[in-house]
This record gives sequence, C-alpha cells and structure tokens, in this order.
Amino acid sequence: MLYKWARRAKLALLASILLNGLCPPALANTTTAGSASLDGGADTIPLASIALLLPLRSGPLGAAADAVRGGFLNAYERDKNGLAVTVIEAADTPDDMLAAYLAASKKYDILVGPLSRTGLTAIIQNGKVDKPTIALTQPDFAASKEMALPAQLLPIGLSIEAEARQVGSWVSADYAPGTVFVLSTNAAWQKRVANAFIQQVQGSGLHTSLMTLNLEDGAFNAGALTQLQQRIQSEKPRLLFAALNADQTKQVRSAIGEETPIFGISQLNPLISNDNNPEHQIPELNGVRLLDIPWQVEPDHPAVMAYPHQPVAADQRPNADLERLYALGIDAFRIAREIAARNTVFQIDGVTGQLNIRFGVGKPSFERMEPAASYQNGIVMPLGAP
Repeated sequence: MLYKWARRAKLALLASILLNGLCPPALANTTTAGSASLDGGADTIPLASIALLLPLRSGPLGAAADAVRGGFLNAYERDKNGLAVTVIEAADTPDDMLAAYLAASKKYDILVGPLSRTGLTAIIQNGKVDKPTIALTQPDFAASKEMALPAQLLPIGLSIEAEARQVGSWVSADYAPGTVFVLSTNAAWQKRVANAFIQQVQGSGLHTSLMTLNLEDGAFNAGALTQLQQRIQSEKPRLLFAALNADQTKQVRSAIGEETPIFGISQLNPLISNDNNPEHQIPELNGVRLLDIPWQVEPDHPAVMAYPHQPVAADQRPNADLERLYALGIDAFRIAREIAARNTVFQIDGVTGQLNIRFGVGKPSFERMEPAASYQNGIVMPLGAP
C-alpha cells in the first residue's frame, strides 16, 4: 500500500491539510531565512507587489505549504512581467499568522494566504483586511455565527463541501425523483461532506437516507455491509453518495456489487494524473463517478499542459492531495495577476476548475466548477472519455 510517509499524511482539503512528505523544491532565490523575493526583471516597474504567506517550517503544514509555494512560483515564472513576489514564512498559529499578515499588509499590494482555517478566521475577526487578500482556505466559523467576509477578501481554497454541493446539483438533474443513500463514517470531514450534499438536493425530488458506518482498524463491519446490501435490494435507491475515501468505497462496492450507481468527491481519487502503475490502480471502483480538478483528471487540458509538475523523490509515491495543493498555488497566482491588473469580473479556465470571480466591485464572489470523471480500467478519467 502506501509508503510510511504517506500513511502519516492527513488529508488536507477542508478539515486539515496534508502532512509530511515531499522535499522542498528549489524554486525561489532565498534572500533571508524566512522569505524569498522575486521580481519581474531589473528594468520592469512592478505592476503590483505580492506577498505569499505560508507556514513553510510548520510540522503539520510544511509539506502542504511547500506544494502551494511550488505551484505559485512556477506560475509566476511563466507570467511574471510587471509583478514582484515575496515569499514570507508565517507560522501556522493564529496569533503568528495574524502578526505576519498585518506586517505584510503595510508593505505589499496583494496578499496571498493564509493556508489554515484558524489563521484566516483570526485575520477576519481582527477586522483589518485593507489590502486585496487571496485566502488559500475557507473561513471556519464553527464556534460562532458566520460573519460577513471583508470586501477585500477572496477565499479560494479547495472545498470538499463545495464539491459535494456540485455533485448534489449533478444528481438532482439526472436522477430525481427517488431515494439516495448517503454513506459516511464518524470522521468530521465526511459528516460535513454528507450534510452539504443532503442540503443541496433538498427540494429536488430526491430524498436522502443518511447511513453512518463504523470502522474498526480501517474496515467496515461485515454485518453492516450485509445490512446495507439488503436495504439496497429492498428499497432500490437511485444511487449512493459516498462521503468516503477510496478504500472505504471499495469495501462498499465489493459488498453491494455494481448495479447501484455510486457518486462521490475528489477524495475517492488517491491517484495522480497519468498514474499507469498497475499496483496503484483500483479496478474495483470502475464506473464510480466523482468530481476532481483538471490537474488530476484532464492531462490534455491547455492550462494543465502549460505548467510543469512538481518533482517527486524517486523513493516516494506521488501524493494526490499535495498535487491538488500545487495546482491551487498555480491558480492563486493567476487570480492575483488578474487582481493586479484591476480586473473586477473575470473567468479563469484553471487547473483547479472553471473559476468565476468578482472582486473589487461590491461583494466578492468565487465559484469553482470541477469536471465530472469516472473510474475506467482502475484509473480516473474525464466522464465520457474513450
């Protein structure tokens, strides 16, 4: 299965950022121990100065931060004219991130970060978002009522809840009316994904039945899977929505067979694009449908082809979550460039999806639409691909 480093890694989309893993790529000309500065050329007057705030030295978030930095700086190298970028080490505690953010906001035109939800929440609650800020995550207001976002803040983080809502719209259009079984464990991120899906399909004609499956040492109880199979046979749901990971969904599929369609989000795909290693493929999930970003499932996408992939050590298995964060870094730079050019309403055919953005006039808005995909011959391919 996975290498030891990967087993220690934790999924990073939404609830937590992937831990440990890759060696830092040599992408920046380091000028101090905690920052790296790059500019658009000696003869260029910067259109804007950009600060990229990341917890690069963090134990929990260091690998995730390094992946984002790699994508951001590779995108910058491809289209740097008129911009200057400074990478700033910002510790991942809320107080340290807030201090780094406030200091950077006095010196730079555009700020990109933070990466952690708690850091972003601290910045919002401080109430001093005076410069255009592209947050790499979503705010966390679980402990209090949701607050209005500042006009200068644009959260663009990869959101598995947003993916669940998009899947909800997808199946509502294609499968209503009928019943959907929604499968989850007690993991916090899975419960959030399940609830987002359930809320999205309300009123569509689809009725949901939430089932929480208990795990023991990574395996579902055989009796629970048998009970699920019996319910499927008797109630004949239109589909299953699996708020699960790939291994858990494989267990479900092996128990219930292939007749009932299964849908899910990107966490059903632990593979990287063009991974043709037979040992990594998951033929048990053939036919399962999901959403994932173009970087992962559309290698022929023009934007995907335009950027290099991050290097991986020979003794390490590429990690899908770090690939997604690398792609997030690419699109974060592309958004920053549009904002620097004072574009207020724009679209980007991005490596993380089709991005629709309004920023600088009225209330900011951000929408990401990801392509539909399915398992074919053990790997994830764009839906409808031959």
